[in-house]
Amino acid sequence: MSDRLYSKGRVLGFERAKRTQNPNVSLIKLEGVQTTKDAQFYLGKRIAYVYRAKREINGSKIRVIWGRISRAHGTSGVVKARFRKNLPAKTMGASVRVMLYPSNI
Repeated sequence: MSDRLYSKGRVLGFERAKRTQNPNVSLIKLEGVQTTKDAQFYLGKRIAYVYRAKREINGSKIRVIWGRISRAHGTSGVVKARFRKNLPAKTMGASVRVMLYPSNI
């Protein structure tokens, strides 16, 4: 058993149509989630993109962009998430932390 209080996910990109993309909504592939039914557990959970910046603020170079998982996307365990500030394009393929709260168990 690990000491992690979060599960991992990977940023796939933004929600998009054939010609337009919507940067307000990010698509996240969750680790160990294969079906829409599995993804239901994660709806409403907080999600964090943690990264390092060059300049220190309050003694730390680590920054976080917080978001929330809003709904499932398709049938393969991908979910849609909205972040407080839209994720930058360099996050494509980056890992995110899916916190296991708020819990409804």
